[in-house]
Amino acid sequence: MITDPEGTVLALFAAFCRIGGCIMIMPGFSTARVPMQVRLFIAVALSMAILPIMWTDIYPQVAGKGHTYIYLIATESVIGAVIGLVARYYVLGLQFAGTAITMLIGFNPPPATDVLEETAENQLTSMISFAGLMLLFMLDFHHVIFEAIAQSYRVMPIGIGFDPQGMLITLTNSLGQTFLIMLRLASPFVIYGLLFNVAIGMVNRLAPQVPVYFISQPYLILGGLFLLYLGIAAMLRLFADGFAPVMQGG
Repeated sequence: MITDPEGTVLALFAAFCRIGGCIMIMPGFSTARVPMQVRLFIAVALSMAILPIMWTDIYPQVAGKGHTYIYLIATESVIGAVIGLVARYYVLGLQFAGTAITMLIGFNPPPATDVLEETAENQLTSMISFAGLMLLFMLDFHHVIFEAIAQSYRVMPIGIGFDPQGMLITLTNSLGQTFLIMLRLASPFVIYGLLFNVAIGMVNRLAPQVPVYFISQPYLILGGLFLLYLGIAAMLRLFADGFAPVMQGG
């Protein structure tokens, strides 16, 4: 039996602010293809599921707060948004790596509608980013994020306020780790594009009258797509393996 209905509702809404802020930004749930009502119901369901587990951490901090409850709502929403940003930065890093790969292999067709967002994107980049996100969902990456939200109540307890320096350090560390992982994923294509263009440049110096660019472009694309065919499985596996360490480090 609920002895304090008002305090229970306030505690539920406080949990909803942190979880809803994360759902609003985290990859997959925040895409344009997911209706807003679905995101809202997911956030409410997760809040109701996590509240009994974190009751001793949430309820004592919201009961009888008065006007400070508004400040608590703002800080909880920001903390949840930062947790979602860490995961979103990682997925956006794969999109950045896909864009770099398409440039390095010379595959630059007219952009089409993205699979996830209402923006124009290269078809190869869209395929790589969608495959990485689908793989993360298949491996239950959203459970890692929900676990990070639950653990955040001990790292950043409710009611302590907003720590901008700590949040910026968290986002900076996540960006640094993400950049190193994506550079590792795109490194074969960086080496391939560099060696191919250096070789073509040497051929152009030996035979300036030959339109080397128009002749070499099909071979550049063919070799790049063949390299992607050989390495896409390992690339996505390394991408999936790096997600949990980035979330835990963030």
